[in-house]
Amino acid sequence: MSRPITRRALAAWAALPLASPALAQARWPDRPIEIVVGFAAGGGTDITARTFARFLQDALGGSVVVNNRPGASGEIALAAVARARPDGHVLGITNMPGLVTLPIERPTPQFKLDDFAYVANLVSDPSAFSVLEQSPIRSIQDLIETARRAPETVTFGSTGIGTDDHLALVLFQAASRARLVHVAFQGAGPLRTAMLGRQLDVAGLNVGEVASTANGLRMIAQGGATRSPFAQGVPTLREAGVDVTMGSERGIVTARGTPPEILARLREATARIVQDAAFRQQVQAQFTEMDYLDGPAWRARLDEADRRFRNLWQTQPWSER
Repeated sequence: MSRPITRRALAAWAALPLASPALAQARWPDRPIEIVVGFAAGGGTDITARTFARFLQDALGGSVVVNNRPGASGEIALAAVARARPDGHVLGITNMPGLVTLPIERPTPQFKLDDFAYVANLVSDPSAFSVLEQSPIRSIQDLIETARRAPETVTFGSTGIGTDDHLALVLFQAASRARLVHVAFQGAGPLRTAMLGRQLDVAGLNVGEVASTANGLRMIAQGGATRSPFAQGVPTLREAGVDVTMGSERGIVTARGTPPEILARLREATARIVQDAAFRQQVQAQFTEMDYLDGPAWRARLDEADRRFRNLWQTQPWSER
């Protein structure tokens, strides 16, 4: 015989949905965490993501998987993160300047800076100009003279429109008055393959991507404000007489609206990871530089970069809308 439902029972049931978010957060992560990479496997961004994933897995005690979703210079992956359920189970590894420049250059961008919660920036890696070992182009001045003699015949490959490699080319052309032909790829892996296959004259790969696996490539200039510790023998563009600085920053974001408790756990885990001697050793082995910045400070730096690139777009638009 069933008992009548009391007011006390009804009140208890009504309270259950209010308690469930806290319960879910206490059990978080309750399924594998995914890190979405916007470029093909084998490039610097992918390698950074996979290194971070191994340490994050240990820090959180759950499974972490990496999912490569290349295309549209990283926009497809970042849009997927922005649209993901805001529960901290889907993370994205970002590239600056693409994180900032893609919403500026595209008429209907699939994401904006406000679509994300910012965990931390991890590393930086200066842009670099590289040629084949046997190339007659031995220096930036050689490249400038060659391109001026035969405008729009020298080919330059980048990892996508709006990436640091592409913007390094845009600024280089404006500063040197040399005109090259831009060819965009879906990541460093395909770009390196094309370069080694003699399909390009110059590759826009980051210092770490060349220094770690040179494979017949030779850097002729790097885009940092100072020389990278991993390429001390390579002059900066400024040292070579071209007033340009550019590089890639790689950080971790998740969807806006992620509960504060989960975001705090992600930030705390990341802060521990970047202090781990083993992680720092692996970053160094990948020829990239530590550049840790916690979420709020990183977002402030991105807002400043957004202002700079919006001003650049007004004077030197780097793509056609």
